[in-house]
Amino acid sequence: MIDYRLRTRIVAGEGAIERLGALAKEIGVGKAVIVSDSGVVDAGLYDSGARSLAAAGIETQGFHALSENPTTTHVDSGLEIARQFEPDLIVGLGGGSSMDCAKGINFLYSCGGKMADYWGVGKAGKPMLPFIAIPTTSGTGSEMQSFALISDPDTHVKMACGDSHAAAAIAILDPLLTLTQPPKVTALTGIDALTHALETYVTTKRNAVSECFSREAWSLLSRGFPRVIEDGSDIAARTQMQLGAAFGGMAIEASMLGAAHALANPLTAFLGVPHGQAVGLMMPHVVRFNHAMVEHRYEELAHLLPNVSRDDRRSGAEIVADRFTDWLRMAGLATRLSDLESWDGSQDSSRIEEQLHAMSEMAGKQWTGSFNPRPASVTDYLALYRTAM
Repeated sequence: MIDYRLRTRIVAGEGAIERLGALAKEIGVGKAVIVSDSGVVDAGLYDSGARSLAAAGIETQGFHALSENPTTTHVDSGLEIARQFEPDLIVGLGGGSSMDCAKGINFLYSCGGKMADYWGVGKAGKPMLPFIAIPTTSGTGSEMQSFALISDPDTHVKMACGDSHAAAAIAILDPLLTLTQPPKVTALTGIDALTHALETYVTTKRNAVSECFSREAWSLLSRGFPRVIEDGSDIAARTQMQLGAAFGGMAIEASMLGAAHALANPLTAFLGVPHGQAVGLMMPHVVRFNHAMVEHRYEELAHLLPNVSRDDRRSGAEIVADRFTDWLRMAGLATRLSDLESWDGSQDSSRIEEQLHAMSEMAGKQWTGSFNPRPASVTDYLALYRTAM
């Protein structure tokens, strides 16, 4: 059974952020909190959004006290700003962290309680403020999802808080906003988007709707990613990446993710590895792990890749896994756990094994792993980490 509804209006194109004020006015709001991290502010992108709202007569208040992987502490700080300002619109302008934090603030401002109360699906219980999402990276696809990923500051566990009320009313996709990304951010977010297209295509929850979004995301991203790595000013490639990331987010909403994301979260929690690096590094190993279960689906994706010879005798899984490793190398990212800057090479083997076991236990508790096409146990996760070393 498929039960899917496209909740978010998409407004896309160069200079689309200039329409923010008019679009907000259509919703009928008068006061907006804009959630943007300091990097977005420094790049001048926050001012672009604030000016557009002001020109439409909408009063604004910014919240910038957040960082990558927003925590409940960041959300609580933003909640205080919202309570003082009393907005009727929340805007998330930035990367996935800004948009997730904006959703988190909206949960608490609209429905009360604490973030842990919304860990899971469908726990909002009542309507929330209208939310406009404006991504400045091409990665998470958060603009098209009803989930906020908020971390516990003590345990570093990421809480996936999802509810249809949390979905953006409007997503503004302006590729010009992605031009200010540093090359490393372009690489990390792009790899993340590619994993979304790949994992959603093979999950146990996949369906006819999600497959459409996954395939199109894969086609756009696999062509756009090498080009933006080579030339960050390539607007056509930036457009491909932004649309591909949004379609990837739509695929997640209709399907789900898998073992690569389950393995990535402990790497971030234990070692501070950026999410894109973590999930990208583990992705080729998960593809090979899944090979026997969904080889025909990997073959379909392999045929969509550019520059694959018809005479190539490798399996679809090998072609996809090898291409993923090529993308990591192209972007200057690590392809082995032992190459990570955050990995302490001075540790003895027993200490490394202890850490791998602890990460495997955490991976086994990740919700996304339950949708992997090949069931994965804690023992399987440990083997995958060892292979990735």
